[in-house]
Amino acid sequence: MDVFSDLIRGVRAHGSLFGSSPLSPPWALHFVDGVPLTLCTVLTGACWIVPEHRPPEPLRARETIVVRGPATFAFVDEIGTRAEPIAYGEHCATPERGGTRHRRGWNDCGGDAGDGRGATALIVGAYPVRGEISRRLLDALPVVLRVDAGGTADPVLDHLAAKVAADTPGQRVVLDRLLDWMLVCTLREWFDRPGGEPPAWWAAQRDPVVGDALRLLHAEPAAPWTVSSLADRTGVSRSTLAKRFADLVGEPPLTYLTRWRMTLAADLLAEREAATVAEIARAVGYSDPFAFSAAFKRIRGVSPSEFRRTGTVVPERPAGPPSRPPGAMLPVIPAPPPVVRVRS
Repeated sequence: MDVFSDLIRGVRAHGSLFGSSPLSPPWALHFVDGVPLTLCTVLTGACWIVPEHRPPEPLRARETIVVRGPATFAFVDEIGTRAEPIAYGEHCATPERGGTRHRRGWNDCGGDAGDGRGATALIVGAYPVRGEISRRLLDALPVVLRVDAGGTADPVLDHLAAKVAADTPGQRVVLDRLLDWMLVCTLREWFDRPGGEPPAWWAAQRDPVVGDALRLLHAEPAAPWTVSSLADRTGVSRSTLAKRFADLVGEPPLTYLTRWRMTLAADLLAEREAATVAEIARAVGYSDPFAFSAAFKRIRGVSPSEFRRTGTVVPERPAGPPSRPPGAMLPVIPAPPPVVRVRS
C-alpha cells in the first residue's frame, strides 16, 4: 500500500451531481453545501468559478478544477451575470438523502439551449471525505487547484461524457467510479506538475529506499518496527535510512509511524464503538493502552476516550514547515494566493 493509495481510499464518489445538457447564458449555479472536495470539468464552452473569499477564475473547455471545502463556490457564465443563482448540492453532501443525482441538463437555470452555440456543459462531482486518514490528503491541497486539458485524465473524461449522456441500468455506480478515476488522475497530475511543491510524502514515495520504507509502514503499521528492522527490510544501513527518511519526509521514521498510527486509531475509535481503548491500542501496534493513550494525546491533543466521546478533531502538531500554501456573488478578500495551473 503506497501512501497516496492509503490516503485517498476514504475519498469515494457516492451521491454526485452530474449535468450534461448545455447551459445557455445567462446562468449561475451556486454550490452551497461546502463539501470537503468538489471536482468540476468543463466539457464544452467556458465559464467562471467564483470561490467564496477568493477572486474569480476562468475555466475553459476540458479544464478540471478541484475545490477544497468548507467554503462554498459558484459557476457562472460570466462575471456580473444577470442570472439568478440556482442553489445546488443538497444531494451531494447527503447521499443518504437521495444518492447520485443524475440530471440530464440543468434546464431550470433559465435560458434556452437552442442550437448550443455559446453554451457550456459541466461535469460536477462532490466528495464526502470520511475519517482522519483522508483528511491528511486534503491537508496537502490548496483551496483551489486546476489541471489543463491534454493530460492523463482526458481519456477518463471522454468516458464520463459518454456515460453522463446515457441512462442505463447501473449508471450511478459507473458514474461514481469514473469520477473517482478522474479525481485520482487529476491529483496525480497536479502533484507532478513542473515546478510544483508536492507534499513530502508524495516525492518520497519515488525514492528506492524511503519509498519502500513508507510502503512497509503503511502495509504493516502495527508491526513492532525499529529503525534497524526497517533498515533491514529496505536493504540499507540504519544510519542511511534514518538520514534519507528525515531528509525526504521531514521527520524520523518512527515519528512518522507514530503519527500514522494515531491517524488510524482516530478512525478506529470513531468506527468501532464497541471496541475498548486497549483493543484499539493493540490494533495499531501498542501492547500497553496507557502508552497508546499518552501518544494519542500528545499527537491529537485529546485522550482517546475524549476523542470518541466528543468527536473532536484536533489537528496534528506539524512535523515541519507546511507543505501547501495557506489558504462575485461573494466578496473577495484582498491578496489571496494564486490558483496553481498545470500545463501539459
